[in-house]
Amino acid sequence: MVKKKFKITNMHCSSCAMLIDGDLEDTEGVKSASTNFAKGETEIEFDEEKLTDKTILETIKKTGYTALPQG
Repeated sequence: MVKKKFKITNMHCSSCAMLIDGDLEDTEGVKSASTNFAKGETEIEFDEEKLTDKTILETIKKTGYTALPQG
């Protein structure tokens, strides 16, 4: 398992963060997701053998938001 942070844009409220968390946590390989509206970021713990950064970014995009990997 690895933890990574992603910068999220286009969020308008804390409900947006909950939507992102829900979609990420429904993705196979994701152990946990915690999106912070105020910081505009999400931290995801996931299995790198089952999931790639690209898949995470696509999942966030399907939810209606834009994401970029952070250092």
